[in-house]
Amino acid sequence: MSEVTYTLGNVKRARYAVATVFCVHGAVTGSFATRVPWIQDHAGVSAGQLGLALAFPAIGASVAMPLAGSVSHRFGARTALRGLLALWTLALVLPSLAPNLLTLCAVLFVYGASAGMSDVAMNALGVEIETRLDKSIMSGLHGMWSVGALIGSAGGTLAAHMGADARLHHLLAAAVLTAAGLIACQWVLDLRPTEDEEPPPRFALPPKSALLIGAVGFCAVFAEGASLDWSAVYLRDVLDTSAGLAAACTTAFTLTMAVARIAGDAVVDRFGAVRTVRVSGVMATAGALLVVLAPNPPVAMAGFGLLGLGIAVVVPLAFAAAGRSGPNPSQAIAGVATITYTSGLIAPSAIGTVADATSLVVSFGLVTALTCGLMVFAGVLRGADRTRAAEPDPSVVHTK
Repeated sequence: MSEVTYTLGNVKRARYAVATVFCVHGAVTGSFATRVPWIQDHAGVSAGQLGLALAFPAIGASVAMPLAGSVSHRFGARTALRGLLALWTLALVLPSLAPNLLTLCAVLFVYGASAGMSDVAMNALGVEIETRLDKSIMSGLHGMWSVGALIGSAGGTLAAHMGADARLHHLLAAAVLTAAGLIACQWVLDLRPTEDEEPPPRFALPPKSALLIGAVGFCAVFAEGASLDWSAVYLRDVLDTSAGLAAACTTAFTLTMAVARIAGDAVVDRFGAVRTVRVSGVMATAGALLVVLAPNPPVAMAGFGLLGLGIAVVVPLAFAAAGRSGPNPSQAIAGVATITYTSGLIAPSAIGTVADATSLVVSFGLVTALTCGLMVFAGVLRGADRTRAAEPDPSVVHTK
């Protein structure tokens, strides 16, 4: 197969293109999340049935993510990302069309599957660009995902406030996001396998290294899911806070994570992945302890903010480490992504179950224990630190 040559300028342009892809991916999630009440009413499902249906995106993602590597191998990274991202943006239309629980579960499975495959493809390209630039970019890319989620949420909030039909809202959003994604994909790296490279298996267990890396990601995503879904409830029920202030805590937590991720690359470049995650674990644990011990709402809000700062860069670094952990980056990234998706799926229900049996304070004691794992097991992310051999000309990058 003929060799493709990329100048440093091409790689930098590809970085901005992938950042746009991350933003588009996040915007789909934000657009969907704000219209869940409308979708629930349209499908005529109870709160319990909605909870069941909302498990299907994670199930679909977990099933489909191992396929992303074989798709990229067959069609090349650029074509694969273009197709998978378009599937994801167009899948936004499906949930609002579901008339009952059965169809809602089915379309959310498809929605999650397209989300998971495009997630693996864009993270694999992000790791490749990070390696070629020899500087940390994964935290910033995930920060752009958070920015996209905020943009999508803002648009969805406006649409809901105007009483717009979610079917029309999501159709327009899908059209805009699909166009933006297809345009951005023109400038991502067109990586292709060598002629003698064996295609990855369609379904395979992740390598042991990915399991260890995924365990660190599990701790961070569990804390993130618990904080996003339960921080407002915690302030309202435990500290008797007003509904408005409780909701503001969740928004502030999201903004904190987005800012920390965008700024995180400079920290990682200076101190390295392992040291950054260890210090992040200290911050996250301190924040969780503040939440557990908080005597009043301001202290609890400060705790949630510190918790967000502490976990913000962990998942991006987990993907970066997975992408360098073996000969098949997509397979390793898919393994880590499956573990983190699973963590995000079980965290809200686990917190609720523990709270029912004991209290919300005890539930966040569990979060505190998991954030301690970031300090203990940070060493498995050593692969996130970039190592490159010297090149004759640093302004030219080659790939097959």
